[in-house]
Amino acid sequence: QVQLVESGGGLVQAGGSLRLSCAASGGTFSTRAMGWFRQAPGKEREFVSAISASGSLTWYADSVKGRFAISRDNAKRTVYLQMNSVKPEDTAVYYCASGINQGSTWSAAYWGQGIQVTVSS
Repeated sequence: QVQLVESGGGLVQAGGSLRLSCAASGGTFSTRAMGWFRQAPGKEREFVSAISASGSLTWYADSVKGRFAISRDNAKRTVYLQMNSVKPEDTAVYYCASGINQGSTWSAAYWGQGIQVTVSS
């Protein structure tokens, strides 16, 4: 059973930076694409970013492209989301996900419990 635990969330001012981490246990981390999704109040969960199993390929939602960077350390079984130049509209619960699949929409096989990120203006 894959378990994902996010950390690094909190309150940040607009224009600032924050780094989220997701530690994975169970399963074979190095063979799974990983990613991040987010859900703002009153909105559906949306795709933010994904990274291939090797780390050689990355994908981003248009809303975060150029501001956020995803990375992974397979030795530490951890995936990161570096969030720069954050905006109030980035406020959401951020979810780490494993077993990412890019079908007609992005989906995942496993989810973390989520972590709050709040951007103040």
